[in-house]
Amino acid sequence: MSRSSLRPTPHNPKTRAAPHLPANAFDAPPGLPAPLPAGEHILWQGRPCGFGIAFRALHLRLVGLWFAGLALWAALPAALAGQGREAASLALPTLAIGTGAVLLLGVLGWLSARTTTYTITNRRVVMRIGIALPMTLNLPFALVEEAGCHLYRDGSADLPLRLRPGNRVAYLHLWPHARPWQVNRPAPMLRTVAQGAEVAAILARALAAHRAAPEEAAGPVILRPRAAPVPRLATAS
Repeated sequence: MSRSSLRPTPHNPKTRAAPHLPANAFDAPPGLPAPLPAGEHILWQGRPCGFGIAFRALHLRLVGLWFAGLALWAALPAALAGQGREAASLALPTLAIGTGAVLLLGVLGWLSARTTTYTITNRRVVMRIGIALPMTLNLPFALVEEAGCHLYRDGSADLPLRLRPGNRVAYLHLWPHARPWQVNRPAPMLRTVAQGAEVAAILARALAAHRAAPEEAAGPVILRPRAAPVPRLATAS
């Protein structure tokens, strides 16, 4: 796994980028809370890999190894004494619980991926996240101090976004779409996106283009669905 900061790269004609769309071409693009304003268009949109979330955020592999170790520990004395049936009967309950835990984590990873949409426009990053309580996190480029790229061997990547000082989103609001262990200064993260190098290049070019233009004051905003027709805006603390 390689770690690096995003830097502008030459345009790659093979990169899949969304075409320029009129702001009012449709009511609300998938994954966005409202139609895009004039002058803003989608550069890339996608979702995380379910297995990536299960293995890297929910630590499915470690949980499986933990229960396998517990089963071995419980069955080892009987196995060394030559009591095969007794060893199996001691190991099976732990293995059954471990199998259930692994399956549960796999389902949670799949659901998290299915209910998540990442969007990169020419002005911001939008994260539609949440299984039971979905919310939309808008991150204008004016708030992004630095973007990184953690590239994995399978080609997927984590893209953490470090926010400028004074802007904060609660870690629990973001998880598992947050940079691990950064609790004091949470960093939103596009987790395990496919074709990570290409997506990183798109984000780098968008950030570079924005920094070349005059900056606008903005703050991170979380949109939560409510029963009322119009959602209430709440500034993240």
